[in-house]
Amino acid sequence: MWRLFKTIVLRDLLLALRRRTEILMTLFFFIVVISLFPLGIGTDRQVLVQIAPGVVWVAALLASMLVLERLFAADYLDGTLEQMLLTSQPLSIVVMAKVCAHWLLTGLPLVLISPLVALQYRLEDEQIVSMIWSLFLGTPALSMIGAIGAALTLGLRGGGMLLSLLVLPLYIPVLVYGAGAIAAGAVTNAPQQAYYMLLSAFTFLSMALAPWATSAVLRFSLE
Repeated sequence: MWRLFKTIVLRDLLLALRRRTEILMTLFFFIVVISLFPLGIGTDRQVLVQIAPGVVWVAALLASMLVLERLFAADYLDGTLEQMLLTSQPLSIVVMAKVCAHWLLTGLPLVLISPLVALQYRLEDEQIVSMIWSLFLGTPALSMIGAIGAALTLGLRGGGMLLSLLVLPLYIPVLVYGAGAIAAGAVTNAPQQAYYMLLSAFTFLSMALAPWATSAVLRFSLE
């Protein structure tokens, strides 16, 4: 299972490197969205600190959805996905590997670039650390939940709009607690451990359930 998992992750990473525009588009969208608010609102530090948690998480959520529709689309079109269904290994391992590759290409770069972008909001070092941790703990759940929506809309015309309608309501808990973790350190000075634990719980719960649900939807879609 581990060999199959590693092979699929490396394969998806290599294919993505040949299409660097998708990775750069996600990063560029994240940077642009975050940068627009200080330009439009002004340089008042108190206002910027208050809006920073929501802006960062909404930007991360939308950026992760940009390439979500293509999670299974390429393999579906060239028949690779059907071959993966015929392997002796559980399909959930394949799904987990593809979602892991998706997070490495979209979620992890957002986590790494967020400190530089957050400087526009004049956050302190501790607040930036809170932002990094909240994104690191919460963005894997976005990829896991999004995989279910990508499987449900596989092969549908105009699936991108339907995908957004399906997954956005499921993203709300992660958005609320992710932004709350940053706000607890930046605005209210409240303890952040509870937010981190909830984000971790959402991520582990999605890791346990999403691959099985996605596998079942993929089998139904291909049959």
